[in-house]
Amino acid sequence: MEETAKTPLIQDSFDTARMTACCRAIESEQTKPRFRDPYARLLAGERGAEIVSAMPGGDEKTWPIVLRTCVYDEIIMRLVEEEKIDTVINLAAGLDTRPYRLELPSSLRWIEIDLPHVLAYKTEKLAEFQPVCYLERVPLDILNKDERLGLFARVSAEAQQALVIAEGLLVYLTVEQVAQLATDLHAQDSLRWWLAEFVTPRMLQEDERRWNTLSNESVHTHFSPPGGMDFFRLLGWTTAEFLPIITEGLRLHLPIPNAWLLRLLAWLSPAKPGEDPHNVGACILLENDATTASDEEQQIEDVVESE
Repeated sequence: MEETAKTPLIQDSFDTARMTACCRAIESEQTKPRFRDPYARLLAGERGAEIVSAMPGGDEKTWPIVLRTCVYDEIIMRLVEEEKIDTVINLAAGLDTRPYRLELPSSLRWIEIDLPHVLAYKTEKLAEFQPVCYLERVPLDILNKDERLGLFARVSAEAQQALVIAEGLLVYLTVEQVAQLATDLHAQDSLRWWLAEFVTPRMLQEDERRWNTLSNESVHTHFSPPGGMDFFRLLGWTTAEFLPIITEGLRLHLPIPNAWLLRLLAWLSPAKPGEDPHNVGACILLENDATTASDEEQQIEDVVESE
């Protein structure tokens, strides 16, 4: 008798969005939360709670989301204030609620991009709430090159200085897909900043043992930049900030496994810009280098071949 294949806990990117929202809700409901997202529980719904409850790991399953949320919040607010960002593009925005919960200027234009059914769900759930800034939702598959090129060109023409957010996105793409996305963003001068994650091969190996065993193939993790941060430099992006996960996790006093040992390692060998001595990844802020040569096809071919 044939065994019935077990249905993966996490089916698609919508499930990852609901899981992330639930992790943010759990943090928000703590006595002294590191951030408050009053909409997270509503957006996570029963499905988000079901996923988080079924995932192994206890506190380990929420602290990476909490860390990323805190670091991104800090960088976004600082850039808006110090660099006079007038537009934010959130790629694969999922159930993020920053336009509602952060103290953003009302003049800021915030553009959320995601699949139609994700944005429709989000719009329905948040219908009675008002964002603090101008919010535009664009239903679009970010992997559709023609559609994204049209959007990037339109936004770049209308913006003075824009920040692009790719929170939790790149790791699900291939090297070629990330290279093409980086090139398309770089081609638009007004898209000056890009906030994302640096994922190491070691992190992908951990995902093979954990995340990928729980998730459908469509949301398996794939991407670690070949050549490290040079991957982005070759595509026209310089490293403005490199914030190792361990350093930031310790700063935020998150419940990281073996935190005492990692704290010692961080003290003995502090990370230099562009390096991650503990090999566990980082949050990265990239800046568009307008002086980079524009032979896009050759650049993409070079970085893909380096994999």
